[in-house]
Amino acid sequence: MATDTPMQLGMVGLGRMGAGIVRRLVKDGHRCVGYDVNPETVGKLTDEGVIDGATELQEFVDKLEKPRAVWIMVPAGHITDSTIE
Repeated sequence: MATDTPMQLGMVGLGRMGAGIVRRLVKDGHRCVGYDVNPETVGKLTDEGVIDGATELQEFVDKLEKPRAVWIMVPAGHITDSTIE
């Protein structure tokens, strides 16, 4: 059942957990913009129609409407630090 109040969400990190979350959100009627360091991962979910994909962080930000809501789902460590920076 789709939500009565759809929202837009940006997901950074489209691995197993991030991709699963956006699939469920889209199934419930929300719109998702996605970014991942691996362009093939972005392409797969874009081709499936799950996300509006971005291969650069600036492109990702530009595709989000204000106010922006972003969920970062990346492994702990260097990748998290570099993504936030």
